[in-house]
Amino acid sequence: MRRLRAFAAFCYDFFVGDDWRLAVGVVVGLSLLAVLDRSVHGQMWWLLPGVVALTLVASLRHATRAR
Repeated sequence: MRRLRAFAAFCYDFFVGDDWRLAVGVVVGLSLLAVLDRSVHGQMWWLLPGVVALTLVASLRHATRAR
């Protein structure tokens, strides 16, 4: 049980890290792009860097406003 708890803590720290907003933004972006890719039947992979960049900008804006 201790190893499972340590692995879960590692996964949380690796994927979420310092800002949970980035992790949520990437998951939501991937989900939306998967739905959009299926509905359009095209390659929408090129939208993901934009989604990540927008998520990063929102996270940085939140971090600088909080201080």
